[in-house]
Amino acid sequence: MSAEARLAELGLELPNPPVPLANYVPWRIGGGLLFLSGVGPRRADGSSITGVLGAGMSVEEGYAAARLCGLNLLTNMRAALGSLDRVDTILKVLGMVRGTLEFGGHPEVINGCTDLFVEVFGDNGRPARSAVGMGSLPRGIAVEIEAVILIKG
Repeated sequence: MSAEARLAELGLELPNPPVPLANYVPWRIGGGLLFLSGVGPRRADGSSITGVLGAGMSVEEGYAAARLCGLNLLTNMRAALGSLDRVDTILKVLGMVRGTLEFGGHPEVINGCTDLFVEVFGDNGRPARSAVGMGSLPRGIAVEIEAVILIKG
């Protein structure tokens, strides 16, 4: 089943592409690879999920924020490639989690994004991955995620 068909089967609707908030582009293509800039958990209305994991924000809430980042990344993949069906493999994901010094659930939070990628792309959606903690993220967002994608030949 194609990625676009799988997305429809899952009943997922992608938001409009997020507008960059600084001096960068949302994506670049080079050498058969799509490099996606980091995105936050920005909702369709322009608001974002903010907060600190381990300080009033649960792993489940962080997971939902990471899933929203994943939807925004899918939106940028489609904008860059014209269709999600041009995605061959999600090669690498870097997930950044705003958390307290004591918080250790970074991998479980970033699963919100990578679980979504596996739902849409099957095993080709399972990336090499890093999930790291940050003391702060832009505009107080809870999670930021970037990715590198292999484009179909």
